[in-house]
Amino acid sequence: MKQTGTFTHAKRKQESLLAPLERPALQWLVRHFPAWVKSDHLTLLAILSMFGAGLCFWGARDNILWLLAVPFALALNWFGDSTDGTLARYRNQQRPRYGFYVDHICDCLSTVFIATGMALSGLMTPAIAMGVVIAFLMLSVEAYLAAYTLGRFNISVGYFSPTELRILIAAGVLALIRWPRAHIFGTDYLSLDVGGVCAIAVMGGMFIVLAIRHTRQLFVEERLQ
Repeated sequence: MKQTGTFTHAKRKQESLLAPLERPALQWLVRHFPAWVKSDHLTLLAILSMFGAGLCFWGARDNILWLLAVPFALALNWFGDSTDGTLARYRNQQRPRYGFYVDHICDCLSTVFIATGMALSGLMTPAIAMGVVIAFLMLSVEAYLAAYTLGRFNISVGYFSPTELRILIAAGVLALIRWPRAHIFGTDYLSLDVGGVCAIAVMGGMFIVLAIRHTRQLFVEERLQ
């Protein structure tokens, strides 16, 4: 672990499916940014784009074609969220405590924005949208606690990271325009409800597995004599 003043920052771990392509692409991008572009500008772009995605979902209540703008908003979010830290490291302008704090506050707000938009769209039941937010926040808390206690921050889980998640959401949104309802075992459901329940189950399962794994690791490392 690298020490910065009194702050110890956790080792970042990123082993997602697209990481080998993403890393060089991000390095190329930041090398070509003009000097006036700062990391804070990119962070602001990331959070505003997710607010925009939430507004697009809300707009779909009146016209479902508003959903066509959601993949564009997700792409802007990827651009801002992925390049802000990369640019800071490239220019040797890291602010580890500020960056870690702001980045994850923005992640939490982004989840609230998009889940609220889904609930307001009429395409997802509000209770399921709330469940998605709760499951995401539980998984986030587990990751932050692991970073603090184990000195390791997992950006990806297995081969899955926020980049792959954005692609999955974008594909699902485009499919939603064609199939807003799903017919399962003779019953009609909102397609977003089906996706939301699956997301809750996956995130809940990941939370349980990681919590057990990390509890066991910490128990072994700090076993009472």
